[in-house]
Amino acid sequence: MTTETQKLSMQQVLICGATIVTLSMGIRHGFGLWLQPITQAQGWTRETFAFALAVQNLSWGVFGIFAGMAADRFGAFRVIVVGALLYALGLVGMALSPTGLLFTLTAGVLIGAAQAGTTYAVIYGVIGRNISAEKRSWAMGVAAAAGSFGQFLMVPVEGFLISGLGWKEALLVLSGAVLLIAPLALGLREGGFTGGQPAKREQTIAQALREAFKYPSFQLLMAGYFVCGFQVVFIGVHMPSYLKDKGLSPQVASYALALIGLFNVFGTYIAGSLGQKMAKRKILATIYLSRAVVIAVFLAAPLSPLSVYIFASLMGLLWLSTVPPTNAVVAQIFGIQHLSMLGGFIFFSHQIGSFMGVWLGGYLYDRTGSYDIVWYIAIALGVFAALVNLPVRETPIVRGGLGKLPQGA
Repeated sequence: MTTETQKLSMQQVLICGATIVTLSMGIRHGFGLWLQPITQAQGWTRETFAFALAVQNLSWGVFGIFAGMAADRFGAFRVIVVGALLYALGLVGMALSPTGLLFTLTAGVLIGAAQAGTTYAVIYGVIGRNISAEKRSWAMGVAAAAGSFGQFLMVPVEGFLISGLGWKEALLVLSGAVLLIAPLALGLREGGFTGGQPAKREQTIAQALREAFKYPSFQLLMAGYFVCGFQVVFIGVHMPSYLKDKGLSPQVASYALALIGLFNVFGTYIAGSLGQKMAKRKILATIYLSRAVVIAVFLAAPLSPLSVYIFASLMGLLWLSTVPPTNAVVAQIFGIQHLSMLGGFIFFSHQIGSFMGVWLGGYLYDRTGSYDIVWYIAIALGVFAALVNLPVRETPIVRGGLGKLPQGA
């Protein structure tokens, strides 16, 4: 664990961390643009592509737990570098895979593991260790906003690369670009970890996990994050094909995804800033309920490019705005000692939801010819998530003994 004299400057953490998230999340947000080019070129069903991305999200969740443990113990630098290398290999494999199985292993398992090491759980651990509690939620909002800016920046770039170079060549170009994450990780190299000897901890990993999983608020946060994953990944991956099926041009989908990214810059920043001033559980409940309302209105209204852009802008405000308050609550309740690991477990629930959202989208489309059922599920889950976040207790745990919960927690 870093000490006060070993802490990185806030500016350094935010610049390097935000840029890493911009690249990692920006590239991933555009994967839906490859659904039709790849399935048409390879003769695969949409379910084949959707299953690979579903595995990607599940892999991200599983490896995220271990990436968080490694980052908490040995520092984020090594984890991020390994993640960048895996990302590049995964993108190459995604371009060159001749079979659905190999596509699932590369686009799914490899890229999922890469995202685990280059996104929020690891970056937020560095923020938690190096930025004071008074500015932590705000800083997490800045990092999440960077991921949103990456979507706004990268999705149109990816669309341009696909149309200009072809889908396969576009993936190879991105595989080179993602390696820029490795040198950026140098800016997150914390002094207390450089020798590979972490400081003594008050809690072991087992004690921290036992404490968290016995705490009802942790379980409620996991349930809410499941819904977040279901909604955003279903929309991000399947909306381009949904709009094309309805007769809208591919450019409408590209602009819509870019608008989600643009407005999410504001949404995540606002959510992070509000988290310093008001109850985070109320912020989360409002976000989830608002998502349900926005989706319902979108489905009920006549579909046009304008309605799509309005929907994308409103969803953008709500897109990743759950991330700063959720992670800030975890830090507030349990402290920063095992923040990346606990954030990894919360995120694992998010990724189970992502798996279900993206896979169900492809599965039910292939069997019904429509995405309607999944849209309705997304609405119902939004209401559910709003309700389960309201009882979350945000006060720090008062430990009666090492790893023990107070009575009535």
